[in-house]
Amino acid sequence: MRAESATLFRRLQATICDAVEAIDGTARFLDDLWERTDTNGGAGGGGRTRVLSGGSVFEQAGVNFSEVHGTLPKDMSERLTGTAEESPFYATGVSLVIHPFSPMVPTTHANFRYLEVGDLRWFGGGSDLTPYYLYEEDASHFHRVQRAVCDRFDPEYYPRFKKQCDEYFFLPHRNEGRGIGGVFFDYLGKGAPEQLEQLYPFVSALGEAFPESYLPIVERRREEPWGEAEKRFQLLRRGRYVEFNLIYDRGTLFGLKTGGRTESILMSLPPTVCWEYNFEPQPGSREARLLEVLKHPRAWS
Repeated sequence: MRAESATLFRRLQATICDAVEAIDGTARFLDDLWERTDTNGGAGGGGRTRVLSGGSVFEQAGVNFSEVHGTLPKDMSERLTGTAEESPFYATGVSLVIHPFSPMVPTTHANFRYLEVGDLRWFGGGSDLTPYYLYEEDASHFHRVQRAVCDRFDPEYYPRFKKQCDEYFFLPHRNEGRGIGGVFFDYLGKGAPEQLEQLYPFVSALGEAFPESYLPIVERRREEPWGEAEKRFQLLRRGRYVEFNLIYDRGTLFGLKTGGRTESILMSLPPTVCWEYNFEPQPGSREARLLEVLKHPRAWS
């Protein structure tokens, strides 16, 4: 499963980068090949980080492939397996975050990964949408595409993974979601290695559907008018994005705890962001409507 998964994630990286470049029309991804030294001092694998900056549509887009291995520290091993002892591990995956210039175009994130820790193996991942101004047809489109993929494999997948996404991408100190969700799964196949061959096509199909779920939204909203007030709100909401990624995101914590490449791990952070003390939107405004949805997740498909 190692070779098949790494090949899949490399292919997804290339496909997604090509699609993002095509819709931006100006900027190109820069390549950064890197190697990792394991915490025990030995070779620990590496990856390929691809970053697009300053495009006509996207302020920054990062699509990262990694294939790493080595010894997992006790605290991370306990977090992932429940056993507080150093464990051999292998992990490969593709992760991406896309931050547009326009506040009318949503930010998006996706991650698909395969992990081995000791004798345990599993898949994880999913994708979610973070709008700054809510267009219901866009939210419905994003969820419909993901639901269609899930339903091809198991009708229980979408409601289960949608709920897990709403619960995971949540900021408890703000009592609000990071965005309007999508699907999220973890430990899929853990403890049941015979299921991994059956789960691989699902993970592959969901990854391949990502451009279809997101890029039509970009096309619809890229020319929507906006001004300073909308840009300010986008930067404030990006602050919430930073808070989640640095405090709660498992992928960020895993990478930092296992000696991953810091620049590649933190490529998910937006290049411009702000915080404002005690910000409250005007009642009845579009900003207030978004926050109401973020505090009360709803069905979109």
